Amino acid sequence: MLPHVRDVVFPFIKNLSNGEKSRFSEQMKDAVFIIAKPSLLQEAVSIFDRINITARNRDTQGDIYEYLLSQLSTAGKNGQFRTPRHIIRMMVGLIDPNINDRICDPACGTAGFLVNAYEHIIRSYTSPDTLTVDEDGEYHNLVGDHITEATHWEKLWSDTFYGFDFDSTMIRISVMNMMLHGIQSPEIHNMDTLSKWFSEEEKYTVILANPPFKGSIDKSDINDSLSMKTTKTELLFVERMVTLLVTGGRCSVIVPGGVLFRSSNAHKNLRKILLETCQLEGIVSMPSGVFKPYAGVSTAVLTFVKCGNTDRVWFYNMESDGYSLDDKRNRIDGKGDIPDIIERFKSRKNENPTDRKGKCFFVPVDEIITNNYDLSISRYKEIEYEQVEYDPPEKIIDEIETIEKEILKNLDELKGMLNK
Repeated sequence: MLPHVRDVVFPFIKNLSNGEKSRFSEQMKDAVFIIAKPSLLQEAVSIFDRINITARNRDTQGDIYEYLLSQLSTAGKNGQFRTPRHIIRMMVGLIDPNINDRICDPACGTAGFLVNAYEHIIRSYTSPDTLTVDEDGEYHNLVGDHITEATHWEKLWSDTFYGFDFDSTMIRISVMNMMLHGIQSPEIHNMDTLSKWFSEEEKYTVILANPPFKGSIDKSDINDSLSMKTTKTELLFVERMVTLLVTGGRCSVIVPGGVLFRSSNAHKNLRKILLETCQLEGIVSMPSGVFKPYAGVSTAVLTFVKCGNTDRVWFYNMESDGYSLDDKRNRIDGKGDIPDIIERFKSRKNENPTDRKGKCFFVPVDEIITNNYDLSISRYKEIEYEQVEYDPPEKIIDEIETIEKEILKNLDELKGMLNK
């Protein structure tokens, strides 16, 4: 079986292209079959045989693949790590992409954002009585039966989802992920979108991303279209997203907490860009355990539109994402504050503009500018203190004396028992 799979089956898989050169075959051309032991191959085949994956529908096959991705237990280089699926769903819910959008992730990794955006769109075109939803709020049986135009399907499969990554292994994983979820011709490219070789601008209507944290790039390699005087990738990627959006385009991106408040010129200039050349619509401050065990850094989700300038910013203080915030990340309810975040964001215009004591509130941009463009939620949230009434000192002293007498009585009883 080993020579047959290695020399016949694997080369066939590398060239899956429906009779023509495809993005998949292009990315697989340098792939190498690395299972060297016949016993290991036999065990793997036996496992897949028990799963009976060929009898599953496309939706289930995609779920199995996503599960396998979730078992990647080590973070990658340059601050890369997998975004939890429920956080991706939250961000897609905030952006609410539709069938007319052109969607991009400039640091796509395993293509989780692109796949979830596809599922979100298909769900809106699937009969409600066909859908099923699991305990985590994830929908299944996404068939898109209300999409009746062949041109709409063609657009979804070939001209809606675009991803870029500089890691060739991630590219192969993301291409396979999208194909298993039904996207026939995924536009995934092996490209560093911060480098001089990248030339796209103002092309996409939606961007969803979790770019690498704490990465850096050689100054000489930075694309000339990026104005930020820094080599920090978490800052450069956000500016890249602004340049990639068309006017009116929407973006939801995860950033480390330091992006919101650090005082360096680069950090401050990025916040100026978001407030003065975009409409920064919302900031969801997430607890530091969301990305454990990979990283314990605090993070936030920025949601903005490329146009005009910001009038006021909506803040939300996420306290729970539905899982424990330690390294084990045990499931609590799988949802936490996420349903409330999406609902409150959509109806944020109805919020009391002056009340800052709750989980979410507004802050006028003038106040933010006065505070050196600081976007940390702790700067603006009002803490409501409750007045506690204590008993008079005389009563407290009497209670202490009563307790003391009881202790002495019990000690005398113990001494009597020992002397018998």
